[in-house]
Amino acid sequence: MSFLEGLRLAFDAIRAHKMRSFLTLLGIIFGVATVIVVVTLIEGFNRYVDEKIADLGSNAFVVNKMGIVTSLQEWIERSKKNKDLHMDDLEAIKAHPRYIRDAAGVMRRRADVKHNSTSLREIELLGVTHNMVDIDTVKVGQGRYIGFQEQEHSRSACFVGYEIVKQFFPGVDPLGREIRIDGRPFQIVGVAEEIGTVFGNPRDSFVIIPITTYQNIYGSRGSISMRVAATGPDTLEQAQDEVRVALRARRHLNYHDPDNFGIVTSDAINKLREQVFGTISIVTIGVTSIALIVGGIVIMNMMLVSVTERTREIGVRKSLGARSTDILKQFLAESTALSLFGGIVGVLIAYGLAKLGTALFSLPTALPIAWTIIALTVSASIGLFFGIYPAWKAAKLDPIEALRAD
Repeated sequence: MSFLEGLRLAFDAIRAHKMRSFLTLLGIIFGVATVIVVVTLIEGFNRYVDEKIADLGSNAFVVNKMGIVTSLQEWIERSKKNKDLHMDDLEAIKAHPRYIRDAAGVMRRRADVKHNSTSLREIELLGVTHNMVDIDTVKVGQGRYIGFQEQEHSRSACFVGYEIVKQFFPGVDPLGREIRIDGRPFQIVGVAEEIGTVFGNPRDSFVIIPITTYQNIYGSRGSISMRVAATGPDTLEQAQDEVRVALRARRHLNYHDPDNFGIVTSDAINKLREQVFGTISIVTIGVTSIALIVGGIVIMNMMLVSVTERTREIGVRKSLGARSTDILKQFLAESTALSLFGGIVGVLIAYGLAKLGTALFSLPTALPIAWTIIALTVSASIGLFFGIYPAWKAAKLDPIEALRAD
């Protein structure tokens, strides 16, 4: 008997016992759907972090006082040991660049923003150098960014996020209009493109002013953060080394002294994500995969029932010349096809649930093709594996005894 013939007989048997086949499939459907939903959420989260959090700009990295801090003790130690970064440090980095294309500085705090009678509290306020626009991921949607002259002369100009315009100037051109930041008047020169949200938190509520204006109002004490861009993707590590050499020289650190500043890269953020969620992801996928094993056991039990119910049919087929291998192939094809069909239904259900979760709760999801293929392959393999014993039992039936069965 050919493989295709075995599949045809298997599908005929499945259609003949629809309810039993459906009940048999429940375990596999639930198992595959659960695994795919979990993997979809994990993959979506990883891509979300890459796009929304780990993206620091084109070939860019961040230099700040603390670096990536993963514990309270580490934060306490670094806050005591690490020195503040100042504008002089930024100028030193830009003084003799070889692998550095550009470097910009930023300071940040929370401020109250007001226009007429509408007030927004605790809005992110950033004081930046004018060249931040060439490095940052924030793009100009309307008007322009903060200019060199505005930085040079500490002017009261601001570049605002999309949400600020939405709240203060709905349906009105905001350029040239005035808002008040902590009671001080600022003129809007540009509006950023809409960014969206990160895990439901809006990222468009910000105001950017020249860093010199920021320091005149709030003081120059405190550490700045720097966004540094390398000349290309292949010089990113050399640019980091160049920054490290410049800052260590300014701070008179010995060869064996650790850095007393932090360098944050996209790779470092992704490694932190893997450390935090990698083990959780593996355990979660492992636990949900147990449902596939349970589904395989259900298939084996139902196939054993099927063998018992179809004993006479097996006897008739053997008496007409079917070999034991033909019976074996038929039942293996039936269990494999049954499990594969359940896997397909499970993938479709998981895809629908993922889309529903994205629509209702803004959950980041992504259905990876590789995992879909793996899930279908595993489901078919489970049907094949757990169908071996029922198929072997059916193949070993004596045709004469089988014909006598009721």
